[in-house]
Amino acid sequence: MKRYSPREKNRQKMINQLGSIDRAHSQTDYRYEPCNESFHCKNCNSFVLPEGAATSHRNHCPKCLSSIHVDITPGDRASLCGGVMEPISVWVRKNGEWAIIHRCRSCGEISSNRIAADDNPTLLMSIAVKPLALPPFPLVLLENAGTTN
Repeated sequence: MKRYSPREKNRQKMINQLGSIDRAHSQTDYRYEPCNESFHCKNCNSFVLPEGAATSHRNHCPKCLSSIHVDITPGDRASLCGGVMEPISVWVRKNGEWAIIHRCRSCGEISSNRIAADDNPTLLMSIAVKPLALPPFPLVLLENAGTTN
């Protein structure tokens, strides 16, 4: 995975912002308009329809949960990166709604997207329990934590 220095990241953000000025007049602004477009997933090649998401802003594949790095701020379509955003974690918002944490394979950008009604529940759960299945320390340390020698 390619890693960018902070200087390179700032340069990329400036390029993205300049690109957004040119595209602002030609594209729908999805910050204010619903996104009802179908697409082919860049990761698993599934054809994704907007129906079934129970939201007007479909932004990831319901089968593999991957997305594309197209936004700097949600809905602006101002990023020129275009890398695949892979699901790396999930979290629960204050209102109890789940969201997926994505990381761009190209530039390392991290973002959060709410789950959709038709998302793969098995994949969501496997991402949620991954830290429990692969802890950062040997589990035997937990067993030994309660005993004194």
